[in-house]
This record gives sequence, structure tokens and C-alpha cells, in this order.
Amino acid sequence: MDAHILELVRKNYPQIAEKKLQEEIAEVGKLIFIKEGELIQDIGSYIKMVPLILEGSIKVSREDEEGNELFLYFLNAGQTCSMSFTCCMMNKRSEIKTVAEEDTTLIGIPIRYMDEWMSKYQSWKNFVMRTYDSRMIELVKTIDSIAFKKMDERLLQYLENKSKTHQSKILSSTHQEIAYDLNASREAISRLLKQLEKEKIVRLGRNKIELL
Repeated sequence: MDAHILELVRKNYPQIAEKKLQEEIAEVGKLIFIKEGELIQDIGSYIKMVPLILEGSIKVSREDEEGNELFLYFLNAGQTCSMSFTCCMMNKRSEIKTVAEEDTTLIGIPIRYMDEWMSKYQSWKNFVMRTYDSRMIELVKTIDSIAFKKMDERLLQYLENKSKTHQSKILSSTHQEIAYDLNASREAISRLLKQLEKEKIVRLGRNKIELL
């Protein structure tokens, strides 16, 4: 059993409360470091581990058949990916793409323990169900944004979410990267960002955006 992982689980995931479960995670889990921009899971691949995020953040997105990407939500420290649970327990290929939004540290848990822990540990079952619930709320917000909000509102919401994830008002993003996440043209994003700057909502710099 890895005492360091055990300490990290107790510190970052207090909702996983059962001592025996914490010890099992420390025994089978692996500490993994992922650099910013690194692909973690691609669409169509099989998921081999469930991540418990300790530091950093992960961007979750979807792609259509033509390769157009749509940003869904961010995963932050203290969270995990509900899609990994579904794919693990049903032996499905991934329907999402995950990329490290920043340098990220996580505990990787082999998928073979998912079913066993669901029936064995109440706190793990509760953790999984709460994860499903929070991700469903995020997806509903994304659908609402696409269906009911104008692009300028979607853009501002995206910037606010990114700011919250990075815990910084200054964002290092190009107009093309934002356009890719929102499935929009770079020209449209540049035009809307300039409008937001005129309204003193943001300040634009070279590959940087400051939320005011």
C-alpha cells in the first residue's frame, strides 16, 4: 500500500470515507502526471483507468464525424469523469475526448475494481452517483447554452468557466483555440472578443485575455 497515495485520497476526496476503500485505492491506484495539452483519452478508444484528479484540470469535448470539436465541460481537482464509469462497466469505447487543460496530477484506478466497489462500498457508490448528477447538470447547461444563448453569451460563459478552472482572471488562449472549442469561426470569435473589450468586460493581449 502506498502511504503517499493514501494521504492524498484522504485529503482530496473526503467523501470517499470508508477506511478500507481508501486503503484499496492506495494499494491499486497509480500516481500519474500529465503535461498541459497532452491527450488523455481519445474518442473510440477503450478506457483503462478511472481518474481521481488531485491537481490541475482536464477539458472534456466531443467530435463529429468531420472532426469538428465541441467543448462540454472542465474537470477539476477533487472530481472524476462519469463517462469513464459508464465505459468501464459496460466495456464501451469512449465517446468523449479528454485533454489536460493544464499540468495535471491524478490517481489512476484500474477499471476492474469499478463493479466490485459499487456493491462493496457505500461511499464509493454515493461518489459515483454524485459524479453522474453533477456531470448531467453540466451537460444540460451546455445544451441550454447551444440551444438558447447567442454566441456572445456562450463565449462569455466559456471564458468565465475557464477562469474558474484556472483560478485566474488572465487566460492564455488564442482566438483559434476558443473558436475550436465553441465550434465557431475564428473571425466570429475575434469580432465578439473585440466587442467585449469595447464594453470593458475583457482586455485583450497577445494570446491572452483578461476578464475584467
